Amino acid sequence: MIVFLNGLKQVLELRQFLKSKGAEISEEADEGGLVQDLAAIIQAMDVVWKEDEKDVESVMNSVISLLLILDPGKQEELVQSLSEKLSKTKEAAHACLRLQLLSNLFHGIEGNTVVRYAVYCSLIHLASSCGAIQQIPTELEQVRKWMSEWKLTMEQKQQLLRLLYESLVDMKKRPSKIFLSEKAEQFEAKLYSDKASKVMVELLGSYTEENASQARDDAHRCIVRALRDPTTFLFDHLVVLKPVRFLEGELIHDLLTIFVSGRLSSYMKFYSANKDFVESLGLSHQLNVSKLRLLTFMGMAVESTEIAFGTIQEELQIEEAEVEAFVIDAVRTKMVHCKIDQLQRKVIVTCSTHRTFGRQQWQQLYDCLVSWNQNLTQIRTSLLSISNS
Repeated sequence: MIVFLNGLKQVLELRQFLKSKGAEISEEADEGGLVQDLAAIIQAMDVVWKEDEKDVESVMNSVISLLLILDPGKQEELVQSLSEKLSKTKEAAHACLRLQLLSNLFHGIEGNTVVRYAVYCSLIHLASSCGAIQQIPTELEQVRKWMSEWKLTMEQKQQLLRLLYESLVDMKKRPSKIFLSEKAEQFEAKLYSDKASKVMVELLGSYTEENASQARDDAHRCIVRALRDPTTFLFDHLVVLKPVRFLEGELIHDLLTIFVSGRLSSYMKFYSANKDFVESLGLSHQLNVSKLRLLTFMGMAVESTEIAFGTIQEELQIEEAEVEAFVIDAVRTKMVHCKIDQLQRKVIVTCSTHRTFGRQQWQQLYDCLVSWNQNLTQIRTSLLSISNS
């Protein structure tokens, strides 16, 4: 068992322990000093994974404690080496411990140094590989703050965001390790889907007109995954991203445009002409039709507060007997609020989510707020008049 000592004694203890376990390392300290000692120790530590978890933890924490006393300028290469050892070792054992050790290293390093970047990337890699991404901080607001503090280059930011995105997408596809109800599983999947979408939008938003072409594959994947996600219905935030705009004129962009503002009839025409393309993307035609029915209905609900059953049948290409069931399912998504008038065979709309939110919608919102403010002012004036009378 390793005990925490200081400086040279601690290095010698580590060297002797590793040597006793069969590592090819000298028991003598390196003349190059602590940096060279740590480099040799980290290189030789593969033998540790076969030991008892307490010994593994003791050795690793000892190495981490030595790393943290180095000047930040001397830490980077060693920290990166240790992070890779902890995150990419072939040993499947000690996954939880390795995650905890990486977390200790991450939180022990000075907060505003770029050295933390390598550790955080390793944390994501390890957490993703063992299905534990929920155990590390992944909120986009926090990640933005760190990227600013670490003064990352644009390439580093994009690498980090891409890694985080892939990990969140992978976590969304993994079955939960604990028993959850169907509703809870759907909520968890939606949570990771939303997080992944926000990260991808952040990634694509980091590109400029000059380098948007470099993100073509990312933009393509982003569109496909958004269309494939059964819980995603709004896509207008994607079309303004420069890498997505770079795809204009391609079939994938045409398909996205239909989901942004088109109707079911437009999709059916597109599918008829490009069936092989849609299937090559791994998209479900049935899911696409279901989404476009809801999106078409949302568009109709924005345009009119009363919609006849016959109009719904025609636009959504369903039978009259299916109308009520469809409306009930639409209300469950909370994208539309309405009620069914069975006697008059129509749907009464109270409100609907806008599929796109542009200048016109902002103006409508502004007008509503102005009217609301005026009404409150009138009420206040009336109340003051009554109280003074």
